[in-house]
Amino acid sequence: MSTFFIIDTNVIVAGLLTAHADSPVARIIDGMLSAAFPFVVSEALLAEYRAVLVRPRLCKLHGLSEPEIDAILTDLARHAIVLTAVSTAAPRAPDAGDQFLWDLLATRTDLMLVTGDKLLLQDETMQQRVILPQTFIAQVQH
Repeated sequence: MSTFFIIDTNVIVAGLLTAHADSPVARIIDGMLSAAFPFVVSEALLAEYRAVLVRPRLCKLHGLSEPEIDAILTDLARHAIVLTAVSTAAPRAPDAGDQFLWDLLATRTDLMLVTGDKLLLQDETMQQRVILPQTFIAQVQH
């Protein structure tokens, strides 16, 4: 069975902010844009990507305009599998603001979350299904 990946917003933000093209987060965004690995999104996750990326403080850092952000998100969505999360089967997320990620993980057993969020990484409920960007890059290289 193949594994499909959910890429957390913090990975997207870090990938757009990094000056190092060979960093794991930059390589993940490049992989998403070139459909190098299977990944999933939900409408809630795409909405969070956009809401965070258009924050004025972040816009100053990444230097992208709203149309440029929308173009990147459109390209990401074009290569993604879009799922509707089923929240009834999901355990409670360690942070209520991330419940939509837990709902998405609970939708299918072949999903893994790639994140830099320590709270999510340490949660025992989904621990086997939540990995760091560096771990993800090491897995997809083999």
